[in-house]
Amino acid sequence: MIDLAIGRILHVLGVVLWIGGVAMVTTVLLPAMRRLKTPQERIEFFETIEHGFALQARVTTFVTGASGLYLIHRLDLWDRFAHIEYWWMHAMVLVWALFMLILFVLEPLFLHRWFIERARLDPESTFAMVSRLHWTLLAISLLTVAGAVAGSHGFLLHG
Repeated sequence: MIDLAIGRILHVLGVVLWIGGVAMVTTVLLPAMRRLKTPQERIEFFETIEHGFALQARVTTFVTGASGLYLIHRLDLWDRFAHIEYWWMHAMVLVWALFMLILFVLEPLFLHRWFIERARLDPESTFAMVSRLHWTLLAISLLTVAGAVAGSHGFLLHG
């Protein structure tokens, strides 16, 4: 039973740090960047913060997924994926997979370089696009967290 407690602790802490980080970037960092005077200042500020945050985002996203998989396996929750009332289980996997794709594949392969190049050429539209993307990811993440909390406490959608 201690393993389940540790799994849940790691899962919840991972979600708090991961989605909390997304919220911090979306609601504080990106708006603060708009107040910087030059595009070069914005890029340098973003690079400084993003560099420090990237490792934390990767670690917490990985820990969240690994602990979630462990809990699904240990509690034998696989059948939940066959029932629509557990939509939040599907949403958790999809949100996690999307962030894993962004953090571990797209960002290292080309997204980081593309952002820097595009921000130098057209900073206003680039930062607006990044902001819209972050707000979308945050909204989907928060909906998923709300659904997971409600669902895991017995509030299920029934057809």
